Amino acid sequence: MKRWLFSFIAAASLLLSGCASVIESNVTAFHAWPADATGKSYVFTPAKEQEGNLEYDNYARLIRQQLQALGFSEAPDRKAAQLTVSFRYGMNTEQVVVSRPAYDPFFYGPPPGWGRFGPRPYGFYGPYGPFYDPLWYGGPMQTTSYPVFLRRLQIGIANAGDGKQLYDVVVDSDGSRGGLAAAMPYMVRAAFSDFPGPSGVTRHISIKVDKDGKPAP
Repeated sequence: MKRWLFSFIAAASLLLSGCASVIESNVTAFHAWPADATGKSYVFTPAKEQEGNLEYDNYARLIRQQLQALGFSEAPDRKAAQLTVSFRYGMNTEQVVVSRPAYDPFFYGPPPGWGRFGPRPYGFYGPYGPFYDPLWYGGPMQTTSYPVFLRRLQIGIANAGDGKQLYDVVVDSDGSRGGLAAAMPYMVRAAFSDFPGPSGVTRHISIKVDKDGKPAP
Protein backbone atom coordinates (compact mmCIF):
# COMPACT_ATOMS: atom_id res chain seq x y z
CA MET A 1 0.00 0.00 0.00
CA LYS A 2 2.79 2.43 0.92
CA ARG A 3 4.68 1.64 -2.29
CA TRP A 4 1.55 2.40 -4.36
CA LEU A 5 0.91 5.59 -2.39
CA PHE A 6 4.39 6.98 -3.03
CA SER A 7 4.17 6.15 -6.75
CA PHE A 8 0.75 7.76 -7.00
CA ILE A 9 1.89 10.91 -5.17
CA ALA A 10 4.79 11.30 -7.56
CA ALA A 11 2.50 10.92 -10.58
CA ALA A 12 -0.09 13.37 -9.25
CA SER A 13 2.56 15.93 -8.39
CA LEU A 14 3.99 15.81 -11.90
CA LEU A 15 0.55 16.13 -13.41
CA LEU A 16 -0.43 19.24 -11.50
CA SER A 17 2.83 20.86 -12.52
CA GLY A 18 2.02 20.14 -16.18
CA CYS A 19 4.61 17.38 -16.71
CA ALA A 20 2.61 14.15 -16.68
CA SER A 21 0.29 12.48 -19.18
CA VAL A 22 -2.13 10.67 -16.81
CA ILE A 23 -3.77 11.06 -13.42
CA GLU A 24 -4.98 8.10 -11.36
CA SER A 25 -7.85 7.69 -8.89
CA ASN A 26 -9.39 4.91 -6.82
CA VAL A 27 -13.12 4.61 -7.58
CA THR A 28 -15.64 2.55 -5.60
CA ALA A 29 -19.31 2.51 -6.68
CA PHE A 30 -22.34 0.82 -5.15
CA HIS A 31 -25.49 0.78 -7.23
CA ALA A 32 -28.82 -0.81 -7.95
CA TRP A 33 -29.11 0.77 -11.36
CA PRO A 34 -32.34 -0.06 -13.24
CA ALA A 35 -32.19 -0.64 -16.97
CA ASP A 36 -34.73 2.12 -17.68
CA ALA A 37 -32.97 4.85 -15.65
CA THR A 38 -30.62 6.02 -18.38
CA GLY A 39 -31.90 9.09 -20.21
CA LYS A 40 -34.10 10.34 -17.41
CA SER A 41 -34.15 13.93 -16.17
CA TYR A 42 -32.37 14.99 -12.99
CA VAL A 43 -31.95 17.92 -10.66
CA PHE A 44 -29.17 18.84 -8.26
CA THR A 45 -30.11 18.88 -4.58
CA PRO A 46 -27.44 20.86 -2.72
CA ALA A 47 -27.18 20.72 1.06
CA LYS A 48 -28.05 23.90 2.92
CA GLU A 49 -24.41 24.91 3.35
CA GLN A 50 -23.78 24.36 -0.39
CA GLU A 51 -26.52 26.70 -1.61
CA GLY A 52 -25.05 29.75 -3.36
CA ASN A 53 -21.50 28.36 -2.99
CA LEU A 54 -19.35 29.20 -6.01
CA GLU A 55 -17.06 26.20 -5.54
CA TYR A 56 -20.09 23.90 -5.44
CA ASP A 57 -21.46 25.50 -8.62
CA ASN A 58 -18.16 24.92 -10.41
CA TYR A 59 -18.07 21.22 -9.52
CA ALA A 60 -21.76 20.87 -10.40
CA ARG A 61 -20.90 22.13 -13.88
CA LEU A 62 -18.32 19.34 -14.26
CA ILE A 63 -20.82 16.70 -13.13
CA ARG A 64 -23.48 18.17 -15.43
CA GLN A 65 -21.16 17.72 -18.42
CA GLN A 66 -20.63 14.05 -17.61
CA LEU A 67 -24.34 13.39 -17.09
CA GLN A 68 -25.17 15.09 -20.37
CA ALA A 69 -22.59 12.92 -22.16
CA LEU A 70 -24.32 9.85 -20.68
CA GLY A 71 -27.70 10.94 -22.08
CA PHE A 72 -29.30 12.52 -18.99
CA SER A 73 -31.08 15.87 -19.15
CA GLU A 74 -31.34 18.50 -16.42
CA ALA A 75 -34.89 19.33 -15.31
CA PRO A 76 -35.96 22.93 -14.59
CA ASP A 77 -37.01 22.05 -11.03
CA ARG A 78 -37.43 19.11 -8.67
CA LYS A 79 -41.10 18.59 -9.53
CA ALA A 80 -40.18 17.88 -13.13
CA ALA A 81 -37.15 15.70 -12.31
CA GLN A 82 -37.11 11.92 -12.19
CA LEU A 83 -33.73 11.70 -10.44
CA THR A 84 -31.88 13.75 -7.83
CA VAL A 85 -28.11 14.26 -7.79
CA SER A 86 -26.18 15.20 -4.67
CA PHE A 87 -22.45 15.36 -4.07
CA ARG A 88 -19.91 16.20 -1.39
CA TYR A 89 -16.19 16.84 -1.54
CA GLY A 90 -13.30 17.59 0.75
CA MET A 91 -9.58 17.41 1.35
CA ASN A 92 -7.44 16.41 4.34
CA THR A 93 -3.70 16.65 4.93
CA GLU A 94 -1.41 14.01 6.39
CA GLN A 95 2.31 14.00 7.07
CA VAL A 96 4.32 11.18 5.49
CA VAL A 97 7.68 10.32 7.06
CA VAL A 98 10.34 8.64 4.89
CA SER A 99 13.68 7.30 6.15
CA ARG A 100 16.57 6.58 3.79
CA PRO A 101 20.33 6.05 4.05
CA ALA A 102 22.29 9.27 4.34
CA TYR A 103 25.75 9.48 2.79
CA ASP A 104 28.29 10.73 5.33
CA PRO A 105 31.22 12.45 3.55
CA PHE A 106 33.20 12.47 6.81
CA PHE A 107 33.10 8.72 7.31
CA TYR A 108 36.28 8.01 5.38
CA GLY A 109 38.08 11.22 6.24
CA PRO A 110 40.69 13.10 4.20
CA PRO A 111 44.08 11.60 3.36
CA PRO A 112 46.41 10.50 4.77
CA GLY A 113 43.84 8.75 6.91
CA TRP A 114 42.66 11.34 9.43
CA GLY A 115 38.91 11.70 9.58
CA ARG A 116 36.15 12.29 12.06
CA PHE A 117 37.16 9.17 13.94
CA GLY A 118 40.81 10.14 14.41
CA PRO A 119 44.00 8.90 12.68
CA ARG A 120 43.82 5.79 10.52
CA PRO A 121 47.00 3.81 10.35
CA TYR A 122 45.64 1.72 7.47
CA GLY A 123 45.39 4.68 5.11
CA PHE A 124 42.52 6.56 3.47
CA TYR A 125 40.15 3.58 3.12
CA GLY A 126 40.90 1.91 6.45
CA PRO A 127 41.53 -1.84 6.91
CA TYR A 128 38.59 -2.89 4.69
CA GLY A 129 39.81 -1.55 1.37
CA PRO A 130 38.14 0.83 -1.14
CA PHE A 131 35.02 -1.34 -1.60
CA TYR A 132 33.79 -1.24 1.99
CA ASP A 133 30.26 0.19 2.18
CA PRO A 134 29.23 1.31 5.71
CA LEU A 135 25.57 1.59 4.68
CA TRP A 136 25.48 -2.15 3.93
CA TYR A 137 26.01 -2.75 7.64
CA GLY A 138 23.57 -0.14 8.84
CA GLY A 139 24.93 3.35 8.26
CA PRO A 140 23.42 6.71 9.22
CA MET A 141 19.79 7.33 8.18
CA GLN A 142 18.12 10.56 7.09
CA THR A 143 14.44 11.22 7.88
CA THR A 144 12.27 13.53 5.76
CA SER A 145 8.61 14.46 6.22
CA TYR A 146 6.28 16.09 3.73
CA PRO A 147 2.51 16.71 3.44
CA VAL A 148 0.17 14.51 1.42
CA PHE A 149 -3.20 15.92 0.39
CA LEU A 150 -6.04 13.38 0.45
CA ARG A 151 -8.95 14.40 -1.80
CA ARG A 152 -12.38 12.78 -1.89
CA LEU A 153 -15.50 13.20 -4.04
CA GLN A 154 -18.80 11.41 -3.30
CA ILE A 155 -21.72 11.51 -5.75
CA GLY A 156 -25.19 10.05 -5.16
CA ILE A 157 -28.08 9.57 -7.57
CA ALA A 158 -31.56 8.69 -6.26
CA ASN A 159 -35.16 8.46 -7.38
CA ALA A 160 -36.84 11.84 -7.07
CA GLY A 161 -40.14 10.28 -6.04
CA ASP A 162 -39.27 7.95 -3.16
CA GLY A 163 -35.63 8.92 -2.54
CA LYS A 164 -34.37 5.38 -3.20
CA GLN A 165 -30.61 5.40 -3.72
CA LEU A 166 -29.62 4.14 -7.17
CA TYR A 167 -25.95 5.05 -7.46
CA ASP A 168 -23.31 6.03 -4.92
CA VAL A 169 -19.68 6.48 -5.91
CA VAL A 170 -16.59 7.57 -3.96
CA VAL A 171 -13.44 8.82 -5.71
CA ASP A 172 -10.15 9.11 -3.79
CA SER A 173 -7.13 10.98 -5.09
CA ASP A 174 -3.81 11.78 -3.38
CA GLY A 175 -1.28 14.47 -4.25
CA SER A 176 1.74 16.28 -2.93
CA ARG A 177 0.20 19.67 -3.81
CA GLY A 178 -2.85 21.27 -2.30
CA GLY A 179 -5.82 22.45 -4.32
CA LEU A 180 -8.97 20.43 -4.81
CA ALA A 181 -10.09 22.42 -7.86
CA ALA A 182 -7.12 21.31 -9.98
CA ALA A 183 -7.85 17.61 -9.41
CA MET A 184 -11.65 17.77 -9.56
CA PRO A 185 -12.07 17.49 -13.39
CA TYR A 186 -10.20 14.17 -13.30
CA MET A 187 -12.08 12.92 -10.25
CA VAL A 188 -15.45 13.68 -11.83
CA ARG A 189 -14.43 11.93 -15.05
CA ALA A 190 -13.27 8.92 -13.03
CA ALA A 191 -16.57 8.81 -11.11
CA PHE A 192 -18.52 8.15 -14.32
CA SER A 193 -15.96 5.95 -16.06
CA ASP A 194 -17.77 2.89 -17.55
CA PHE A 195 -20.96 4.04 -15.81
CA PRO A 196 -22.50 2.43 -13.85
CA GLY A 197 -19.66 -0.09 -13.72
CA PRO A 198 -19.32 -3.03 -11.31
CA SER A 199 -20.95 -2.60 -7.90
CA GLY A 200 -18.86 -2.90 -4.74
CA VAL A 201 -15.53 -3.12 -6.57
CA THR A 202 -12.67 -0.64 -6.20
CA ARG A 203 -11.20 0.25 -9.57
CA HIS A 204 -7.98 2.08 -10.37
CA ILE A 205 -8.83 4.64 -13.07
CA SER A 206 -6.18 6.36 -15.19
CA ILE A 207 -7.20 9.44 -17.18
CA LYS A 208 -5.04 10.91 -19.91
CA VAL A 209 -4.20 14.60 -19.92
CA ASP A 210 -4.06 16.56 -23.15
CA LYS A 211 -1.43 19.12 -24.09
CA ASP A 212 -3.47 21.91 -22.45
CA GLY A 213 -3.54 20.11 -19.11
CA LYS A 214 -7.20 19.05 -19.40
CA PRO A 215 -8.75 15.56 -19.36
CA ALA A 216 -8.32 14.03 -22.79
CA PRO A 217 -11.50 12.90 -24.60
